[in-house]
Amino acid sequence: MTREEKKSIIESLTEKFKETPHFYITDASGFNVAQVNAFRRMCFEKGIEYRVYKNTFIKKALENLDTDYTELEGTLKGFSGVLFATETANLPAKILKEYRKKAGSKETRPVFKGASIDSDVFIGESNLEMLSSLKSKEELLGEVIGLLQSPAKNVISALKSGQDTLAGLVKTLSERES
Repeated sequence: MTREEKKSIIESLTEKFKETPHFYITDASGFNVAQVNAFRRMCFEKGIEYRVYKNTFIKKALENLDTDYTELEGTLKGFSGVLFATETANLPAKILKEYRKKAGSKETRPVFKGASIDSDVFIGESNLEMLSSLKSKEELLGEVIGLLQSPAKNVISALKSGQDTLAGLVKTLSERES
């Protein structure tokens, strides 16, 4: 590979990191071709891009960014693949867990090395469970809207149910006076 080709790969990877607010770095070493293809297919079906890069390319691309990603440099050993998520931050973590579950109870690959969620860095397999349970922005907005609508719905339903009771009470009182 020529110096120009390497430079081109680093520049395109830098742009990809700039465009993508969430990315995960994994280690899928030991996978055979069928396993890698199954993992890529699962990522593609969920709208996540999975690419394998040399660690030096990832490191240089991260150095080109405004955000400090020196914490992630320690994870760049061995075989590294990057999962790019544009919309939902927890989707790559869910895909990793789902793939492992489908592959069998003893499967621990692909190994989660680290992630950047809106420039916050998470390192180590111990964070995968927490990342997979994070709620997306849309889910949080939905919960807030639901909470805001709840009191209004309760008042309206109380008024509607009380309407029948109140009408019956007025009718009974008017009949009693006659």
